[in-house]
Amino acid sequence: MIFDLWHKTKYSYENGASFCHNITTIKPKSFPGQTLLEYSLEITPTPTDISERLDYFGNSVTRFSIQQHHKELIVIARSKVDRNYEAQVNEAEFAKGKKVTIAETKVHLKATDSEIIDVRQFVMPSPLISNNSEEIRAYAAVSFKPERSFYEATYELMQRIYTDFDFVPGFTNIATPLKEVMVAKKGVCQDFAQIAIACVRSMGLPAKYVSGYIETIPPEGKEKLIGTDASHAWFSVYIPTYGWVDFDPTNNQIPKNQHIVVAHGRDYYDVPPLKGVIYSMGKNTMEVSVDLRPAKSQDIERVIQSQSQSQQ
Repeated sequence: MIFDLWHKTKYSYENGASFCHNITTIKPKSFPGQTLLEYSLEITPTPTDISERLDYFGNSVTRFSIQQHHKELIVIARSKVDRNYEAQVNEAEFAKGKKVTIAETKVHLKATDSEIIDVRQFVMPSPLISNNSEEIRAYAAVSFKPERSFYEATYELMQRIYTDFDFVPGFTNIATPLKEVMVAKKGVCQDFAQIAIACVRSMGLPAKYVSGYIETIPPEGKEKLIGTDASHAWFSVYIPTYGWVDFDPTNNQIPKNQHIVVAHGRDYYDVPPLKGVIYSMGKNTMEVSVDLRPAKSQDIERVIQSQSQSQQ
């Protein structure tokens, strides 16, 4: 499946801004099962300085500065992404990984090779997720028994969060502590992902945050409206002998072709779509629109022809 992705962020400043410096993390990743075919970033006003690089976690980030007075900042990212879950998963190896127990995972994490050292950082506390919550630990302990399959325990945790928590936009923000989300059992996708990560880490196991997008399907007979999709978040756990496996507690499913991966981090703090500093006074407002839909056939043919020509 090839998707067209459009993400627009608009900041409006009541009294204008004289300077801003920002970092975007909205360029989709390429890995087995997902290929970024095209990408463009439009910024208005035109930045004074702009550069792109990979961050510590291997995410593509763009830094830019605007050193002129402006009333609005508009950032539009356009991407074309080829998604093929079957190319991402080796079913035979995946079947083996599903059998690895929690006890076996903890033994495996004691290794000192570079891969495991990198994995172990995702067991540690992070800016928005601590490991010292008794409520979190008690909630996780229901699913995580030493001799149980790590995959099965995580799958059950995903199901429980989906059942026990209500999706309520606006109830939380990035500063809302997880303990408040646990008490209220309300939040949005980033909250559910971080609750799950906190649960897994409280058991001494590795979990990381995944930011991206999910295609939303309109009701039967209705046309899809532009801008109705949204940034999405889920989580991933490391299973020895296999690798990282994603889980989406907001939708109670293993992310497949409808999920587009943008970035990985310890929690939301590492991978917000856009963050920065501004010099401004008065009220500021932000509007975000996202659209993710299958690419048109003629666009797919154009991409195929372009790739064919580049290989000749």
